[in-house]
Amino acid sequence: MTSTRPADDGPPAQRPVRPVPERATRSGPWLRPPAHRVSPRAMAHWAIDYLMAWGLVIAVVWGAAAWAGSDAGWSGMPGWLADRLWWPPIAITALGLLVSAVAPVWRYRVHRWEISADVVYTRTGWFSREWLLVPVGRIQTVDTGQGPLERLLGLATLEINTASHAGSSLVAGLPVDLATRLAEQLAHRAHTLGDDAT
Repeated sequence: MTSTRPADDGPPAQRPVRPVPERATRSGPWLRPPAHRVSPRAMAHWAIDYLMAWGLVIAVVWGAAAWAGSDAGWSGMPGWLADRLWWPPIAITALGLLVSAVAPVWRYRVHRWEISADVVYTRTGWFSREWLLVPVGRIQTVDTGQGPLERLLGLATLEINTASHAGSSLVAGLPVDLATRLAEQLAHRAHTLGDDAT
């Protein structure tokens, strides 16, 4: 019977330094939520996004129900189904309106961010939540982006990119001036830490 054990990387002084995990968990040292919320205007942005997506689904369902109930529609429809033809569109419309009203508020309560001297810490999600730690020293690029709705609402998204996809982060729903200022600060800090490491 043979046993296996982890390969020895050499004496402790010669072993490669393993990176600190970038994804935070509930059991990690960053259990507390990040310090800052996004802008309250982000709720309007998310609500419009949800309404647009659900609006398309609702339009298709109502159109299908109208076609099925018309003379040119499904002629072999059972009577019990014809009597309940409008129930699915009504239910889907109610669900879409409920999600569009509740989800933005829920997301606003969850989405938080914090930037310390050496880490960008974010928490995002709705049903599932993700904690993400991005070491400032690993940042390669920092950008701000704006979609049409964000521009209308005076919001921007801070895009933080590292060499690892898992370490990249987005902070959506920030006021434009704050996102721009944070991008400049993070770029300067990442450059400074990179110079110190060389």
